[in-house]
Amino acid sequence: MSAQVDHHLRRARAAARGQAIGLSCDVDDVISALARTLPRIHRDKDVIIDVDGEAGLRFRGDKRDLEDMVGNLMDNSAKWTRSDVEVLRISDDTNLKITIEDNGPGIPDAEVETALKRGARLDEATPGSGLGLSIVHDLAEAYGGSLELSRSALGGLKAVLSLPRAF
Repeated sequence: MSAQVDHHLRRARAAARGQAIGLSCDVDDVISALARTLPRIHRDKDVIIDVDGEAGLRFRGDKRDLEDMVGNLMDNSAKWTRSDVEVLRISDDTNLKITIEDNGPGIPDAEVETALKRGARLDEATPGSGLGLSIVHDLAEAYGGSLELSRSALGGLKAVLSLPRAF
């Protein structure tokens, strides 16, 4: 598993270094596809995914990497939420931010650092590898971005993914 993660991170770092050649993708395409698919995957709980914010944003990087990052975050929210997931897209002059919030149990502040470590699992009773958040964190950093986790106003987890914006 570690070799697989390392392989994907090497690929992401290579893509991030190659940003100058014009690699970019549409953020809306990635988010809307996930917003259609995830409620079907998690149909046992009638997940409602609300997408809001700026339309037409572009990520300066590889589409597969954006799918991995946003997909992991939205899937985690759909998996842990009681019902509601909110996705917000905003931007400034150089970056775009994708904020994903849910009304699930969230992660205690004291365990956020642990949750970002490769292979760390906060709930051993629930299926998963413990790699999702660390992959998102590492991929975001490879692109010069970041991932911040905190308590959502909805009561669950708030994940803010900051990435370079393409124009």
